[in-house]
Parts: sequence; structure tokens; C-alpha cells
Amino acid sequence: MMLARLVSVPLLALALAGPVLAQMIEVRQFTVEPAEESYVVNANFEFILTPRLEEALNNGVVLSFMIEFELMRPRWYWFDEKAAAERLEVKLAFNPLLRQYRVSTGPLHRNFSSLADALNVVSRLRSWQVFERDRVRADTSYVAALRMRLDTAQLPKPFQLSAITDRELTLASEWRRMPFTTVPERSAQ
Repeated sequence: MMLARLVSVPLLALALAGPVLAQMIEVRQFTVEPAEESYVVNANFEFILTPRLEEALNNGVVLSFMIEFELMRPRWYWFDEKAAAERLEVKLAFNPLLRQYRVSTGPLHRNFSSLADALNVVSRLRSWQVFERDRVRADTSYVAALRMRLDTAQLPKPFQLSAITDRELTLASEWRRMPFTTVPERSAQ
């Protein structure tokens, strides 16, 4: 009986505390622009690593940031139609032997001598191809949305458990939405 009371008090306190607020990543600037056969996203994010995340990084934990894009076509008569959705993973790691930070996107990577330089690259997204031109209708209105978050599922298991309750291990932005109208196709002359 006494054990049940001791266990239920911390659980009750956790439940009454409400949702744990995440540290913020802010989407500063966000554009969707036409390229040759597709549309690309350019964006600037603003954030700082918490002391706990910086310590984890410097002790060999790889931080995976997930950038997510969605293109929705609003419909008054039914649910909005998802015209496109893409995800991009950007990894930030530290090599203590070389004393260098590494930013990786897929098979591409770059090394930096300072964390500030590495974070500068992570916070800037340029020419990310998000959808082909033939996936959208010409002269149609859409809503483009973008967000960035630290993918806590990629952290080591002890950090994943801590991230549930520790706001120092959680970084995320809100979805930033903007109206988007496709560019009409040019006629061949």
C-alpha cells in the first residue's frame, strides 16, 4: 500500500505538469522557387544548442536534424489534398580525434573546425528539390509548410528516454506555412 503511494505521487506530478515545452528552432526565411523541372526550397533557421546537447555532441553523440516539407491543396468540400511531402536528414557529429565537426546530408559531408561554423551550415538550406513540376497543377493555389526538429529517435537509448521529460534534449520548430501558387507553364514558340 505504501509503495503504491510512493510510485503514484511522482507519476501524478508528471501528469499535472502538462506538456514539456521544446526549445525552439525558428524558421526565419522560407521560399519555394521554380527550378528547371522541379521546385526547390531555400530556408534559414535560427537555433542554439542547449548546454546538454552540446555536451552530448562533444562526447560523441550524433545529432540528427529532420527538415520536413509539405505542399497541401486546400479544398472546401473535403480534407486538404497532400500534393507533395519530403524529408531531409542533416547530421551533426564531432570527431574528438581530429577536433572537427562534421555536417552530413546523405553521402555528402563537410568538416569544420568550430561548432559555430558547423551550425551555420546546418541552419541554412539551399536548393533542396522538393517536388517535380508535373506533381502540381498550373495556376493553382497551395499551402507550403516547412519545419525542422531534432530527431530524438536517432539519439542513443538513454537520451531517448530522457528526451521524453527533459526539454534540454528537445529542439523543434512550429510548422511555418505560406501560400504558394504554381508558375504557369511556358508555351513552346
